[in-house]
Amino acid sequence: MPVYQYEAMDNSGTEVKDTIEAGSEAEAQQKIKEQGFFVTKIAEKGRGKKKKEPEKKKVSGSRKKKGFSFGSVKAKHLCTFTRQLSTLQDAGLPILRSLKILEGQSKPGPLKNSLVGVIEDIESGSTLSEAMSKQPKAFDNLYCNMVKAGEAGGALEIILQRLAEFKERAQSLKRKVQGAMIYPCAVITVATLIVGFIMYYIIPKFKSIFLGFGTELPDITVALITCSDIVVNYFYLFPAIPIAILLSFKVIRKNKTGEFVLDWLALRIPLMGQILSKSIVARTMRTLGTLVASGVPILEGLTIARDTAGNSIFRRAFDNIYAAIREGESIAVPLREARIVDDMVVNMIDVGEETGALDNMMYKIADVYDEEVSVLVDGLVNLLEPLMVVILGLIVGFIVIALFMPLVKLLNDLS
Repeated sequence: MPVYQYEAMDNSGTEVKDTIEAGSEAEAQQKIKEQGFFVTKIAEKGRGKKKKEPEKKKVSGSRKKKGFSFGSVKAKHLCTFTRQLSTLQDAGLPILRSLKILEGQSKPGPLKNSLVGVIEDIESGSTLSEAMSKQPKAFDNLYCNMVKAGEAGGALEIILQRLAEFKERAQSLKRKVQGAMIYPCAVITVATLIVGFIMYYIIPKFKSIFLGFGTELPDITVALITCSDIVVNYFYLFPAIPIAILLSFKVIRKNKTGEFVLDWLALRIPLMGQILSKSIVARTMRTLGTLVASGVPILEGLTIARDTAGNSIFRRAFDNIYAAIREGESIAVPLREARIVDDMVVNMIDVGEETGALDNMMYKIADVYDEEVSVLVDGLVNLLEPLMVVILGLIVGFIVIALFMPLVKLLNDLS
């Protein structure tokens, strides 16, 4: 009976090399599958071995070759990768085989380079979570800890599904906010360029005409001409102003006190502060709920959720909650004392702790706050549209009145 030499992978992604006796290649593959292995290569012993070895060297060599790329992995690409990996795991493919498939279809960039590193580490004996933790540009602490919990509980495909849903929801909310702000930003940019053009080119021509009249100009006209002179003489400073403001904010945020003050002021901005606060609550609650549902310890989950807040006020509150839980208290008590969320959130978490459904309660809180953020963003856009019309009307009215008042005065003097 022919002897077939094969290479396969088990459920954990470990490569297996062995031989098996069978009447045909199809029979050999069937026997190998019955042992719980996934066949990657098979050939009759003494035949085709020489053909397979060069191919093997070529594949492994090409996989180890990394490209050069800047920056981290985009959230959109990571979201797509997570959903695809979840689908492949749900189909029963070994993790190493799934990663090789996704790495092969990825375009050159940070994600492809990270997957190459993950594959190499897994082939060297590392677990998936350990390999991902060595690629911080692609996989953050939340990602690695959830994968680690999935490996420990033997439910990696379920964890990846939750992680994919989490990433997709976060990406959807982010796209909604960004899409809603495109129109106001475009209108403000175009209006600024038009007003700048009028100040730089049109007003100086009227200035020379008014000086030729030799009459005293109204105060409103003098103010307009002064503004035009500033634009003409110092036009190079205007692009530098927003850059200087951004750099000032970055310098201030390097100091803990300055960062705390800026974050506190950001939360006090009318309407924008509510959007920021509610989006942080939604993000942290969904993160913590996903981690708790995945089996990550609550203290470790609080640390990860704290890092996703992005606001020092909330980070300080999570530090207090962490310290209180270590001393034996529940989450609800220090959360109520922090005053960063509504009483409804505190009561829902309290009920979730009592009933053992903390993760479900956090999901519901995140859903409610996501909906509120969506409503507030729509309200902000609806408010900005008439507000921009009024502001532009005032600017245009100011320019028109300032230009025509000297002409009216001249006509009155002539009459």
